[in-house]
Amino acid sequence: MLFRYRGREGMLAWAFHRISGVAIWLFLVLHVLDIYLVGAAPELYDTFLVVYATPPGIVMEWLLGAAVLYHALNGLRITIMDFWPSLSRYHRQMWYANWLLFAAIGIPVTIVIAGQLARSLGVSQ
Repeated sequence: MLFRYRGREGMLAWAFHRISGVAIWLFLVLHVLDIYLVGAAPELYDTFLVVYATPPGIVMEWLLGAAVLYHALNGLRITIMDFWPSLSRYHRQMWYANWLLFAAIGIPVTIVIAGQLARSLGVSQ
């Protein structure tokens, strides 16, 4: 099935937009839960915060940032096509421009987060 997929950039943009949207929503649910713990169980909240400083927590933070960045850039692409329908014929080029912007913004952020990850693992730089 996977090798018979015939979708192109438009379908991939839609799928990634939905996946990133669900990931952001799941983070928001987790965030509401951990903020609730501040008042309900402060000691559990403190334990919860420690998880964010661990390597898996840092990787999840990086993935969340990537999901938010992709979702925002693709949302702008969709908005542009909504306001100027004649540009929808260039949706493929705009999707590739999305990825260029994603890389231009995401690579420096990845370098910073990789430094955090290295420090949390005790790797000297």
